[in-house]
Amino acid sequence: MDQFGNTSLPKNNAANLLLSSRHLGWASLDAELLHIRAGRTYVPGLPSHRLGIHFGRAVSAHCQCDGRHSRRIQKHGDIDVVPAGLEGWWEDDADCTILRLSIGPELLSTAATAMGRNPETVSLAPKFQLRDARIESIAWAIKTELEASVPSDRLYAETLALALAIRLVENGNQSGGEKPATVRSLSALQRRRLVDFIEDHIDQSLSLADLAAVSGLSLSHLKPLFRATFGMPMHRYVLTRRVERARLMLLYEDMPLSQVALETGFTHQSHMAHWMRRILGITPGMIARTRQ
Repeated sequence: MDQFGNTSLPKNNAANLLLSSRHLGWASLDAELLHIRAGRTYVPGLPSHRLGIHFGRAVSAHCQCDGRHSRRIQKHGDIDVVPAGLEGWWEDDADCTILRLSIGPELLSTAATAMGRNPETVSLAPKFQLRDARIESIAWAIKTELEASVPSDRLYAETLALALAIRLVENGNQSGGEKPATVRSLSALQRRRLVDFIEDHIDQSLSLADLAAVSGLSLSHLKPLFRATFGMPMHRYVLTRRVERARLMLLYEDMPLSQVALETGFTHQSHMAHWMRRILGITPGMIARTRQ
């Protein structure tokens, strides 16, 4: 019996899965939007680090994890961080909606290395009702991907996952006083190899691992060097190149919009149109109508 008179963990209340990333093929991130009924929910220890971001109206909440208790009013955007291996229970006085994000310890190590830190000196501690605008922004971007009828390229999801891991490292406990390594840039040879590879494979689904292999660098080293060299993240650069290739094809090739989308690596025509509007401010149809 604990200090609150509980003799054992009760059975979980039902949780309805509203959205999931399982069908999207994300390798480094698992995301679920869950509707959780009022009452107590037991969460077992798992190999992944987990974040629970409260969505919607506030509830009165009580939780226990790692021997710590927290009673609070859980509001929209409040974040609970549960490191890998820890179990606990969460109890709410009303139904609530949670965006649950899970990332593996290996991605946290990758993020630490990218920041010039020794992964062995970085660890996470459980946190309740954390407020972090950057984590919240990443979380809602992930939720948008779950809701999208046409999800972005998987490169975007991998970039979001790495950004989330980097922020967790920044918020975590670090035993040493290491300073982040100075970010340089890619060599001319590495830059040319990446540019050529992206252009030659623009019609294919590219991953961060693909680009790291081409550059001869680890993913953790490539990410900051790529941004320093090209002035944008990898996923944004690839999308920009897809849009530019599509623009030229629409101008000079007489083919259906659906075929242009396929040959430039977009999932389908509406995916291409979405990013063309975002990047160029015009639609594929507008470009096609100016064909010479």
